[in-house]
Amino acid sequence: MNVALPPIMISSGFLPTGSLVESLTHLSNEVASVEKLPFVQFRNISTMIRRIKLLSSLFEDIREINSPLPPSSTLCLTELFSVIQRVKLLIQGCKDGSSLWGLTQTEFLSNQFHVLVKEMGGALDILPLSLLNLSTDTREQVQLLHRQAKRVDLLVDPRELQKREELLQIMTSNNQMNSRDKGSVDFVKVKEVLSCIGLRSQLDYEEEISKLEAEAEKQAGTGGLFVVSIINNLISLVTYSKSVIFIDRDKEEIKKNFKQRSANRNQDVSSSSRSVLSNIPDEFRCPISLDLMKDPVIVSSGHTYHRNSIAEWINSGHQTCPKSGQRLIHMALIPNYALKSLVHQWCQDNNVPLIDDSSSSKFERSSSMSKLSEKGIDHISATKAAMDAVKMTAEFLVGKLATGSPEVQRQAAYELRLLAKTGMGNRRIIAEAGAIPFLVTLLSSTDPKIQENAVTAMLNLSILENNKTLIMSAGSIDNIINVLESGKTMEARENAAATICSLSIINDCTVTIGTRPRAFSALVGLLREGTSTGKKDAASALFNLSVYKANKESVVVAGAVPLLVEMLMDDKAGITDDALALLALLLGCSDGLEEIRKSRVLVPLLIDLLRFGSTKGKENSITLLLGLCKDGGEEVARRLLVNPRSVPSLQSLSANGSLKARRKAEALLRLLDRCCSQSHNPAG
Repeated sequence: MNVALPPIMISSGFLPTGSLVESLTHLSNEVASVEKLPFVQFRNISTMIRRIKLLSSLFEDIREINSPLPPSSTLCLTELFSVIQRVKLLIQGCKDGSSLWGLTQTEFLSNQFHVLVKEMGGALDILPLSLLNLSTDTREQVQLLHRQAKRVDLLVDPRELQKREELLQIMTSNNQMNSRDKGSVDFVKVKEVLSCIGLRSQLDYEEEISKLEAEAEKQAGTGGLFVVSIINNLISLVTYSKSVIFIDRDKEEIKKNFKQRSANRNQDVSSSSRSVLSNIPDEFRCPISLDLMKDPVIVSSGHTYHRNSIAEWINSGHQTCPKSGQRLIHMALIPNYALKSLVHQWCQDNNVPLIDDSSSSKFERSSSMSKLSEKGIDHISATKAAMDAVKMTAEFLVGKLATGSPEVQRQAAYELRLLAKTGMGNRRIIAEAGAIPFLVTLLSSTDPKIQENAVTAMLNLSILENNKTLIMSAGSIDNIINVLESGKTMEARENAAATICSLSIINDCTVTIGTRPRAFSALVGLLREGTSTGKKDAASALFNLSVYKANKESVVVAGAVPLLVEMLMDDKAGITDDALALLALLLGCSDGLEEIRKSRVLVPLLIDLLRFGSTKGKENSITLLLGLCKDGGEEVARRLLVNPRSVPSLQSLSANGSLKARRKAEALLRLLDRCCSQSHNPAG
């Protein structure tokens, strides 16, 4: 949901009056025709739409006049276009954004509407109604709207404030909840509050969770850590509430599906087959379909199901264990090889046809399961039961890494990769289960998928600080560099670079990696050959390694500098800021400075980036220029002075740039001033 609406101005000098009126008519009709208003900010939105409808009559009349308008009318219409466009964005933000987040922001959003109404009144101040040939009805409507807009008060719906207060109380109860007092949350009250803002079906809950996740990601990008914490609490509340509120409905659905399957099965199965199937041991029957489990799999709750049955259950949107009602902490389906062997033996003994349908479900696993698991959402409950389930899953998978066939190892590494993708608790438990040494061994596998899954699992595990040391202690560096250098797939190489980037945050890791020159050559190679993501990972890894002074020379020797300069000219590479930051860091060694000075295209590029780069890009561009001009860099200084864009760009940054940019711009301007004075007044 947008929380800040920048003014959108339309210059009447560029837009003919006729086009402006047409645009206003079209825009106001768009706003007036908005349907299915959101529950949050309903009163402000509906009132605003009524105001826009009144204005649309004004625009229709002006369009019919079809004669030149007074300048003040054009200025008024221009201002109204800006206001209405921002109204449209605000309403759309309320519709598309999270209802719960909107409820917590009710005063802020209400104030946004209030400001826009005031701006609408300010625009109408300069509308010369007496000079316009308007109908009487339209004139009276506009006058009434003008008076109302001038004296309008801030409207904060008291019902929304009450619901927000109830929501905050529920969130407090949810945060204090532990495994002993799960009943402390009043889910009847939760359901009532969520229903009031439009969350009534299971799909509504899932959509709300997605919107909250998007809001959290956006807020994280702006540094709002406290806000992100609140949003995560909301996600936790909705997720947990969904599993509790809809659990009875899920169980009823299981019974209904079972009855339907039983009826269909009774119609198709012959009497002899029915006799055999009636003797199936209970432990061989799927709890969902009650059919024989020819391809049994374990879900995170520890219960076993037939693969197709549980896949169908999960694909239909359920995220709970059908048997226990417990929330699934991940969507991985782990083969139950022991039970599968027993089932197959029973089938042979009883002449039951054995058709292994696991292949038919591979697509389901690779598409539906991975989509659910790859969202990267941490659904891990903090309860002991959930942690025990993760531990059991991790130990099972590590056992398969140790003793399984290549096909089993490939699947186990993939499941660990997914499990390690979400939750610090998962990463800790997987490491404690002993996965890291086996994953290190699998990095040398000749099977492309095993290698790719192993290095990606290693990357995910390395996010946990303690695991970095464990990974290093397992002697993984040479194996990771081998994958980086000559991995079977580009994804494996890029994830190896990302792993090095993650590990190099620790000083000891940086020093250890620095003793392997081929690590730098491989990273520079990926910088040249990788995808945009791979290039970024390689640049980030080189940057982290270069923080340790002794590694800077190795980066330069590997040929990074000319390639980084080349990246500055490649818009598609998408790593301009990363390349500038690394170049600025390499200035700190003599070889790096000398190599950077050799470039004849760098200075003009940096001058352009002073004007068009990002905030960080401008700071690093000035750092580079200042470093190049110091200590005998008179030639670079002269090249700056003869470039007509350099001094104005530096002056602009010294006045309006970030604190770091201003300080360095002023230093560079002083240096250029001295250089200019010396050239006009040579000594002797």
